[in-house]
Amino acid sequence: MRAGIENWLLRHWYGSQQPPWYLRVLKPVYAAAYRRIQNKKRVGACQHRSALPLVVVGNITAGGSGKTPLVMHLCQLALDMNFKPGIASTGYGRQSEETIVVQADGDTRICGDEPVLMSLRTGVPVVVAAKRLDAVKRLGRMNLDLIFSDDGLQQADLDRDLEFCVVDGERGLGNGHLIPAGPLREPAARLRQVDHVVSNGEWADKPDDVPVSVMRLRANEVRSIDDTCVYPLVEFRHKYTGNIIHAIAGIGHPNRFFKMLKFLGFTVISQGFPDHHAFTRKDFDSITAGATIIMTEKDAVKCRSLGLENAWYIPVETHLPDVLEQVFTAQLTKLIKDRK
Repeated sequence: MRAGIENWLLRHWYGSQQPPWYLRVLKPVYAAAYRRIQNKKRVGACQHRSALPLVVVGNITAGGSGKTPLVMHLCQLALDMNFKPGIASTGYGRQSEETIVVQADGDTRICGDEPVLMSLRTGVPVVVAAKRLDAVKRLGRMNLDLIFSDDGLQQADLDRDLEFCVVDGERGLGNGHLIPAGPLREPAARLRQVDHVVSNGEWADKPDDVPVSVMRLRANEVRSIDDTCVYPLVEFRHKYTGNIIHAIAGIGHPNRFFKMLKFLGFTVISQGFPDHHAFTRKDFDSITAGATIIMTEKDAVKCRSLGLENAWYIPVETHLPDVLEQVFTAQLTKLIKDRK
């Protein structure tokens, strides 16, 4: 049911046809609620000032755009500068409302898939809470230098020092309508207010008046789902040349992953699931025993306990323009120095 509704909406949001009238008539309701939130933000009502510099990485469209890879990369830049960062998240879709310090081997059902992945990849403290503000406060009591917020661009009650907005370069801003007629959480003009706009891949119809940096995600290796075996991508591709690969993706834009596999030369049978899908063994019943399965890294953290055979995932490396990294590291140095 959920997958069907998501696919129906995506066809209208990112297709060439005008959204149905019954979606358009609801747009003013969302717009009015958004204006009320912005009015509160402008007068500083109930805004919490974090004890540490806060960097928000979010988007203005509903669905995945590549926020998590960017958070992990910015976190690594901070680590390379000998700073101590932490990450705040709500753990979208998790089955708990507790405030939790996430472990690398944490239960994705309780902590959320992206928080577990970020903990595993970065090794820094990751805190999830039902209210993002509670996660920020918890991190503020730790021995850290700064906090990254995975999502939260629309969090009106949370003051922040830097904002990154990530846009899916392939899909852009869709039909340009606000929810529910389109994918926009905020008007496109919001792009002119953030510190950095980052496009996940080339953005062909990007606005002329907004500087946009292009982020590229590159695959170099393939890992077994239990992390006991690693192949360079070229070697893995040679090993499985001629084999049909079953590609699984439960992310915001599954087709991006499937296109990458085909571009890399794999012959794939693809199956997409809703973003943050809670995988079970039954999801793989249609795949012949022993067949090769490839998935994203975010999906792998949810599937590692399912006992799958011949299952692999492809981690990606995030690359940003040197100029953006230099500007960001200078901003970070100043922020931390000014707070001490």
